[in-house]
Amino acid sequence: MIPFKNITLEDKEIIQSFTLENWRRNCELSFANLFSWSFMYSTQYAVADDFLLMRFFYNNELVYMMPIGGGNLRHALQAIIDDAKSMQISFRIQGACRNLCGELEEAMPHTFKYSINRKYSDYIYLRENLVTLKGKKLQSKRNFINRFLKNNSNYEYKTLTSDLAKECIELEKLWYNKNVTAEEQDALSAERTALTLAINNMNALDLLGGALFVNGKIAAFTYGSPINYETFDVCIEKADTSVEGAYAMINNEFAKHIPEKYIYINREEDLDIPGLRKAKLSYQPEMILEKYNVELIDNS
Repeated sequence: MIPFKNITLEDKEIIQSFTLENWRRNCELSFANLFSWSFMYSTQYAVADDFLLMRFFYNNELVYMMPIGGGNLRHALQAIIDDAKSMQISFRIQGACRNLCGELEEAMPHTFKYSINRKYSDYIYLRENLVTLKGKKLQSKRNFINRFLKNNSNYEYKTLTSDLAKECIELEKLWYNKNVTAEEQDALSAERTALTLAINNMNALDLLGGALFVNGKIAAFTYGSPINYETFDVCIEKADTSVEGAYAMINNEFAKHIPEKYIYINREEDLDIPGLRKAKLSYQPEMILEKYNVELIDNS
């Protein structure tokens, strides 16, 4: 049996010793996400044979992440396949990026079947594009920012600190009460829990974030954490929708304040929500990172 254990704040260094050095850019590998969503997915990890192995519950079924490391991938895959067999459950990897499918075939030819899961595909942008907003296709974003500046010339951008936690949580409550629908209530309630966990542990998580203030009142906030040494994950972005252009402004300001070493910004999935998909596409992603579910051809 693989010695899986629950993820805690104390595991940050060992998990990031694998993820930060890896080329993968999917948002699940942000430690802030791994920790703050573990209440929902019961995410566990283990280190075996130079690989980071992770498993979690999805739709009440135990599934695995693609192993991360530099050892023998076939051995790592066989280990998690055997782990699933020991519990008499079907084996599945959830969220394998497109180019990982080739690695799987090379390691264990003709063993797996693949199905794309579009709702969980990540939107990845060049940081520089979100900073400059150059070009005709991003004109509407520049217009929103100009209207914000026209109406709020005295705005202030602040780096997110624990002193601002209470105001961020209050703004999230305001946003939730304005936007929640019956269909989205469960998802948004879970997001609220994850946000609160992250905000209340921002120092331990080394979160990087920012907040917009208009007339001394918080109007928007955002935060994230690195996926690897060149890709930054934006975990949360919330704004008071009564302040025109607040979303465009916090997006642009935060992109300016993210260290330049991060070439790419991952703004996560759209979850098949039409408005969210439209908004993410409107920022002209550099790539849409497709993810696949992977199962054994014979999973009996």
